[in-house]
Amino acid sequence: MDNKRFYLSDTDRKIAGVCGGIAEYFEVDSLLVRVLFLFAIFSVGGGLFAYIVLWLLAPRRTYQH
Repeated sequence: MDNKRFYLSDTDRKIAGVCGGIAEYFEVDSLLVRVLFLFAIFSVGGGLFAYIVLWLLAPRRTYQH
């Protein structure tokens, strides 16, 4: 069983780490995710809403020392 989870990225972030976290989850380049979000924001219109929802609901990764 795969315990893969989506987290906001602490290392690959421009605003909140949403695109970086999605890129880490799907193992793709974060630039591709950012371009897709910009496309969704300007053409479809739901991209900004989706970004804000993910920002508010997605957990940050906690590191155990």
